[in-house]
Amino acid sequence: MKTAVIVFPGSNRDRDMFHALELITGSRPQHVWHTESTLPDVDLVVVPGGFSYGDYLRSGAIAARSPILKDLVAKADSGVSVLGVCNGFQILTEAGLLPGALMRNAGLTFVCREVLLETVNTATRFSEKFRKGQVWRCPVAHHDGNYFADADTLQRIEDNGQVVFRYADSTNPNGSINDIAGIMNEKGNVLGMMPHPENLVEPLHGGLDGRLLFESLLDAA
Repeated sequence: MKTAVIVFPGSNRDRDMFHALELITGSRPQHVWHTESTLPDVDLVVVPGGFSYGDYLRSGAIAARSPILKDLVAKADSGVSVLGVCNGFQILTEAGLLPGALMRNAGLTFVCREVLLETVNTATRFSEKFRKGQVWRCPVAHHDGNYFADADTLQRIEDNGQVVFRYADSTNPNGSINDIAGIMNEKGNVLGMMPHPENLVEPLHGGLDGRLLFESLLDAA
């Protein structure tokens, strides 16, 4: 599986993502700086975590207008897999690739801890290696991870099975509506999630729970 990671000023989880992708795919990801205009020919494009542009205006708002986003939207429209994690999720919503918005955490504080996620949809290229209802561990680290959508949008994404992961067992760290931790677009090739699966993929991390997401993408590719 060929992969690329887009890097913005303020990204700080890009190297974590580089390592996870290389570890699981056996191939080194390509680095794409945000001012470039064209993405390479790859199977998966990742928008990693961090604090792009210092989270000014709104988290992800400035990054969503970077030059590379035009081609990211085109690649997503053509069916290429796109994964946005944490700040990447925020950028994808700001760019209109995913519905809803990420607001300030309900507790108005930065959260950095491990949570539990439930896989609610396994019929996706991001989750096919999970069991439906499987609960797994995953770290979070964010200040603006409170997912919100208006009533009509929420009803639509729930009815369409676009919610892929939910916070489980009362571990919702940010107040996200319906405990939503990760959603995909209607086409099923773009996923955004606040937790960091790339930080739980090898024994040195203290667990392997996050590997199943990347292995699912590898199988799909």
